[in-house]
Amino acid sequence: MILGVTAEQDELRASVRRFLADRMPIAAVRELMETTDGLDADVWRQAGEQLGLQGIAIPEEYGGAGFSFAEQAIVLEELGAALYGGPYLASAVLAATALLASPDSGARKKYLPGIATGETIATLAFTEDDGSWEPGAVRLAGTSDGDGWRLDGRKSFVLDGHTAHLVLVVARTGDGELSLFAVPADASGLTRVALPTLDQTRKLARLDFAAVPATLIGTPGDGAAVLDRTLDVAAIAQAAEQLGGAQRALDMAVGYAKVRHQFGRPIGSFQAIKHRCADLLVEVESLRSAVQYAAAAVAADSAEVPVVAALVKAYASDVYFHVAAENIQIHGGIGFTWEHDAHLYFKRAKASELFLGDASYHREHLAARIGL
Repeated sequence: MILGVTAEQDELRASVRRFLADRMPIAAVRELMETTDGLDADVWRQAGEQLGLQGIAIPEEYGGAGFSFAEQAIVLEELGAALYGGPYLASAVLAATALLASPDSGARKKYLPGIATGETIATLAFTEDDGSWEPGAVRLAGTSDGDGWRLDGRKSFVLDGHTAHLVLVVARTGDGELSLFAVPADASGLTRVALPTLDQTRKLARLDFAAVPATLIGTPGDGAAVLDRTLDVAAIAQAAEQLGGAQRALDMAVGYAKVRHQFGRPIGSFQAIKHRCADLLVEVESLRSAVQYAAAAVAADSAEVPVVAALVKAYASDVYFHVAAENIQIHGGIGFTWEHDAHLYFKRAKASELFLGDASYHREHLAARIGL
């Protein structure tokens, strides 16, 4: 594995940061919070046309830029810092990784070019009403009708599920084996409803399937292996997002501690605050090292990915939530107000902790994967 950051990766980070500061400042994020879609279509299009962000980790043969996950993790970190609420995680990570992990080359050729340009917004419909990320919790049924397949059931908490053009659906077929299906947004029998969320910057949906025609990706039973890879990569991707949010929350806390005066001194000069900030810095930097290692593992297709995915997602969930909560405390009374941005990072931290499984869930996975 190649560790460390190259000059090109530094320039990528700077470019993404400039783009988000210009096109998606926190004021624009707040405006999109009030909408049902949560998407600025112009910004999404420009992210593809100007920077090629949606296809950065998609191979060139499928219309992408052909970079590695190490570069995509940098993009995700900056998106997390900016609280970007568009469908990047859903489309460029979850859906794209599922297609790349599938043995179905025809599906990759059909769907990935659109995802790479941003023209197609895709998502993965996995969880159901219980919100479990365990494959054993999947109940939605896929039934062969001779000419094709039909899906019946419900998916809940689907990331950007009400705005996606393409939905990759995890279903049970035959003897209960997991399979992956492609469903266009306008398929007959598909009903999509946006759900209320704690984190208003990120949109979730409930999808109901009533004899919905679907296209099987690969063969029946391929879904289990595809999901193993997809969920591990997605966990590391979200950890990169959480790192970006934690760093921005820490920057907010330290910045405020420098300018807020009490008893004639900046509050950051008091041990109760300076030691708090120092502890948070150690946590964030430790998380940075873990995320960089995990991203390098994915880029190198290392056998360590299942282990580091569980480890880094658990740690990222703890660190982001702690830093976001401390940021509010250091800001004092103003930190609890709607007008201040601290609560937006706190809500994203809590929602990110639960999405893909919380810290306890991933620690159990970690213990199982290392044989404890």
